[in-house]
Amino acid sequence: MIQTVKLSKLRQSDLNVRKSGDLSIEQLAADIEARGVLQNLLVTPLTKPRGTFAVFAGGRRLRALQLLAEAGRIDADTYDVPVQVLKGDDNSLSEASLAENFHQLKMTPAEECRAFQHFIGQDGDIDAVAKRFGVTRRFVEGRLRLASLAEPIFAALAEGRITLDMAKAYASTEDRERQLMIFEQYGSYGYTNADSIRRMIANETMRATAPVALLVGADAYVAAGGKIDRDLFTDDGDKWVNPEVAQRLAAEIMEAEAKRIGEETGLAWIRPIASSQTYSAAAGLYPVRLPVVPPTDEERARLEAIDNRLDDIMSEMEDEELSEDAYQALDAESDELAQERDRLVNRPAVLPDELKARVGAFLTLSHKGEMVLDPTYYSEEPLTVADPDGAAEGTSVTAAHPIGGVTVPPKDAPPEAVAPGGKPLSARLADELAMQRRDVLAASLLSHPALALDLAIFAMVDKRSGYAQLGTTVRAGAPQDPVLGGDLPASAARTALAEAADGLDSSWTGHGNEVDRFEAFRGLDDDAKAAWLAYAVATSLEARASSSTQKQNPLQNRLASIMAIDVASWWRPTSENFFDRVSKGALLVLLGEVGGPALADRYAGAKKAEISRSCHALFAGEAIVEAEVKEKALAWVPDAMRFLDSGEGAPEEAGGDEVLDPADDPQGEGEGYDGDGASGADRSEEPVDEAVPVAA
Repeated sequence: MIQTVKLSKLRQSDLNVRKSGDLSIEQLAADIEARGVLQNLLVTPLTKPRGTFAVFAGGRRLRALQLLAEAGRIDADTYDVPVQVLKGDDNSLSEASLAENFHQLKMTPAEECRAFQHFIGQDGDIDAVAKRFGVTRRFVEGRLRLASLAEPIFAALAEGRITLDMAKAYASTEDRERQLMIFEQYGSYGYTNADSIRRMIANETMRATAPVALLVGADAYVAAGGKIDRDLFTDDGDKWVNPEVAQRLAAEIMEAEAKRIGEETGLAWIRPIASSQTYSAAAGLYPVRLPVVPPTDEERARLEAIDNRLDDIMSEMEDEELSEDAYQALDAESDELAQERDRLVNRPAVLPDELKARVGAFLTLSHKGEMVLDPTYYSEEPLTVADPDGAAEGTSVTAAHPIGGVTVPPKDAPPEAVAPGGKPLSARLADELAMQRRDVLAASLLSHPALALDLAIFAMVDKRSGYAQLGTTVRAGAPQDPVLGGDLPASAARTALAEAADGLDSSWTGHGNEVDRFEAFRGLDDDAKAAWLAYAVATSLEARASSSTQKQNPLQNRLASIMAIDVASWWRPTSENFFDRVSKGALLVLLGEVGGPALADRYAGAKKAEISRSCHALFAGEAIVEAEVKEKALAWVPDAMRFLDSGEGAPEEAGGDEVLDPADDPQGEGEGYDGDGASGADRSEEPVDEAVPVAA
């Protein structure tokens, strides 16, 4: 019989089978405060102190009530708690506690989504619902987003065909049509995961952190009709669904700023580009080399004083007895002096007033979305203007060679091979200087790892370039496969590679020369570059450790271990790719391994073709067999397909699963099965690991 007991009379019992500490007590307390205790507690009377009860089922509810009492939300002396009083020995009460907890069934994510959708539909107040259930507003919004998934995707979540993480990936966009398109294309593949779904969803969108987006601003973008997808499940930021709207607004903003700068400076033109790189935009233009104002005597003296003081600071900082505060003060002074020195040394060039109407500049966009006037001036025609005062050599203004243009040097020798005066350098000297110039570039590249990474990826994926045109030996050439002249049977892995290739951003490949292609490639976002890198490395993998051995590559096996690859989920043996190509004896041994001697004996008198067809169905999970046999069959792959750990030992040249050419066994009968797991075919491989996860 249900009765009520004051909260202050209840105690926690040691008989409660639920011992976990992280039980979301705060959420439960919020729910109880909003709706009261919906399910009675199970208690038993205590002898001391008289009138008190021990709670042996409902400990979470008790702790939630106590939490409310401690916070002053309820009064423990007056609050009535519904209970059912049971008496008995410790064993019977503990069993009752187990039964009460054991038969509880947690709501599925799909049920949670529909429930929150129902509650919001009733009062429309997300914050109020979140407070009542003790969760965050973002959690409720996330469940509502999941509830609005395209119906086939939500049904897959409800039925357990996709995980909650995969559903969240689909829900990273509110566009149901896009959700459904991705789901229909890739939802049936067992290798599809949440990350790949999210990347496919994000294609053809713009990050909210992209320079153009930062320049335009979300408010202006939305006001112009742009749509924003909020990703409620990751911290990657929002996605702008209509990048063309953002690009149009950015162009308007930059054109207006370019007009203002042009009027203010008097330059012939200011061209806005939504990039920090000007090389491609400046193709065909002549960069203007301007004289630099020489330092004054006072500035030279200041530079000398700075250099002397920096030397003194370096010596003082080497003192081991120097206090931390003094060290920090010297370090700060050193930074300030270095900045001042940089300003004095890197002096701005001076554009003569008479040239302003003949040159222009580019208005660029920084990575932070800030408009920046590029410091280099360009002319549309060759330009040479001597210093009007006839100053010393090096002070003239020149623009002799266009960006991307070709200059024909005297006697058809390249400019770098010509000495002062026009005579060509010796071949040996030209080669030595070329190597030293290379070393300068290489040493400088050490401090620009991001640029080095761009070059490496570009060199690996730019298939239009010949070997020497890119100036680097970095390549990701096609592997030398041991089998030539024929297509391999279809597989999930080969399909994944082909689809990955189709999904790559190849917009940069259409440019005519390697410089333009490289600059366009550098303009890709990090995710696009990462996809190219992964694809280039993935398609460079060799099938064998070397052409002279069938041993596995230990580094590849280590990679597989790191990624915890389950080969069975990617590849299944079929008649075409395996069973037709091994002996009857090998098939009987295999049947014995997964189903015992009885299964092997069942097929001992059958023809090889019949056994192959039966194996095809069995190892695809299509045969009607015992659950244990099906599990083993779905997990099995030959050693030749497994990534063997170093401790297991890679198969020797003739080891592993015996793969025979049909010509070696024309009747396909092989040796018979002896009923004890052995056959005439010698099988020296290790036993099949039955702990491999079963493919879905």
